[in-house]
Amino acid sequence: MKKIALLSLLIMATLLFTLAFPAAAAGPNPPAPPVAAAPAVAAVAVPAPPPHPEIHAALEAMRNAKHHLESAAHDFDGHRVKAIEHLDQAIHEAEVCESMR
Repeated sequence: MKKIALLSLLIMATLLFTLAFPAAAAGPNPPAPPVAAAPAVAAVAVPAPPPHPEIHAALEAMRNAKHHLESAAHDFDGHRVKAIEHLDQAIHEAEVCESMR
Protein backbone atom coordinates (compact mmCIF):
# COMPACT_ATOMS: atom_id res chain seq x y z
CA MET A 1 0.00 0.00 0.00
CA LYS A 2 2.90 2.36 0.74
CA LYS A 3 4.30 1.69 -2.71
CA ILE A 4 1.04 2.75 -4.39
CA ALA A 5 0.80 5.95 -2.31
CA LEU A 6 4.45 6.79 -3.00
CA LEU A 7 3.99 6.08 -6.72
CA SER A 8 0.85 8.25 -6.84
CA LEU A 9 2.68 11.07 -5.07
CA LEU A 10 5.58 10.79 -7.50
CA ILE A 11 3.25 10.85 -10.54
CA MET A 12 1.39 13.88 -9.19
CA ALA A 13 4.64 15.74 -8.52
CA THR A 14 5.88 14.93 -12.02
CA LEU A 15 2.67 16.21 -13.59
CA LEU A 16 2.80 19.35 -11.47
CA PHE A 17 6.40 20.11 -12.47
CA THR A 18 5.70 19.30 -16.11
CA LEU A 19 2.83 21.78 -16.24
CA ALA A 20 4.37 24.47 -14.03
CA PHE A 21 7.90 24.85 -15.39
CA PRO A 22 7.19 25.44 -19.10
CA ALA A 23 4.78 28.21 -18.15
CA ALA A 24 7.29 29.74 -15.72
CA ALA A 25 10.18 29.37 -18.19
CA ALA A 26 8.26 31.32 -20.80
CA GLY A 27 8.06 34.28 -18.43
CA PRO A 28 5.36 36.88 -18.29
CA ASN A 29 3.63 37.79 -21.50
CA PRO A 30 4.80 41.08 -23.02
CA PRO A 31 2.17 43.78 -23.14
CA ALA A 32 0.10 43.72 -26.28
CA PRO A 33 0.85 46.49 -28.76
CA PRO A 34 -1.85 49.13 -28.98
CA VAL A 35 -4.40 48.42 -31.65
CA ALA A 36 -4.38 51.42 -33.96
CA ALA A 37 -6.18 49.74 -36.86
CA ALA A 38 -9.47 49.26 -35.03
CA PRO A 39 -10.62 52.90 -35.23
CA ALA A 40 -9.61 53.07 -38.89
CA VAL A 41 -11.80 50.06 -39.64
CA ALA A 42 -14.71 51.65 -37.81
CA ALA A 43 -14.23 54.86 -39.80
CA VAL A 44 -14.80 53.01 -43.07
CA ALA A 45 -18.53 52.58 -42.86
CA VAL A 46 -21.00 51.59 -45.52
CA PRO A 47 -23.17 54.56 -46.41
CA ALA A 48 -26.69 54.35 -45.09
CA PRO A 49 -29.42 53.62 -47.62
CA PRO A 50 -31.61 56.56 -48.59
CA PRO A 51 -34.38 57.17 -46.05
CA HIS A 52 -37.10 56.44 -48.60
CA PRO A 53 -35.79 53.74 -50.97
CA GLU A 54 -39.12 53.26 -52.77
CA ILE A 55 -39.44 56.95 -53.59
CA HIS A 56 -35.80 57.05 -54.66
CA ALA A 57 -36.39 54.13 -57.02
CA ALA A 58 -39.55 55.76 -58.38
CA LEU A 59 -37.62 58.98 -59.05
CA GLU A 60 -34.99 57.08 -61.00
CA ALA A 61 -37.69 55.33 -63.03
CA MET A 62 -39.49 58.61 -63.81
CA ARG A 63 -36.24 60.30 -64.85
CA ASN A 64 -35.46 57.32 -67.07
CA ALA A 65 -38.95 57.46 -68.65
CA LYS A 66 -38.59 61.21 -69.22
CA HIS A 67 -35.27 60.63 -70.98
CA HIS A 68 -36.85 58.00 -73.24
CA LEU A 69 -39.75 60.32 -74.12
CA GLU A 70 -37.41 63.24 -74.83
CA SER A 71 -35.34 61.14 -77.21
CA ALA A 72 -38.37 59.71 -79.04
CA ALA A 73 -38.47 60.52 -82.73
CA HIS A 74 -42.25 61.01 -83.06
CA ASP A 75 -44.38 63.73 -81.46
CA PHE A 76 -47.53 61.56 -81.07
CA ASP A 77 -49.83 64.55 -81.71
CA GLY A 78 -48.61 66.45 -78.64
CA HIS A 79 -49.07 63.57 -76.21
CA ARG A 80 -45.31 63.08 -75.83
CA VAL A 81 -44.87 66.72 -74.73
CA LYS A 82 -47.82 66.44 -72.36
CA ALA A 83 -46.37 63.23 -70.86
CA ILE A 84 -43.05 64.97 -70.30
CA GLU A 85 -44.84 67.84 -68.53
CA HIS A 86 -46.68 65.37 -66.29
CA LEU A 87 -43.42 63.57 -65.53
CA ASP A 88 -41.79 66.89 -64.57
CA GLN A 89 -44.63 67.52 -62.12
CA ALA A 90 -44.43 63.97 -60.74
CA ILE A 91 -40.64 64.19 -60.37
CA HIS A 92 -41.02 67.47 -58.48
CA GLU A 93 -43.60 65.96 -56.11
CA ALA A 94 -41.47 62.86 -55.53
CA GLU A 95 -38.43 65.04 -54.76
CA VAL A 96 -40.52 66.86 -52.15
CA CYS A 97 -41.52 63.51 -50.65
CA GLU A 98 -37.92 62.29 -50.62
CA SER A 99 -36.70 65.44 -48.87
CA MET A 100 -39.08 64.81 -45.94
CA ARG A 101 -37.66 62.66 -43.17
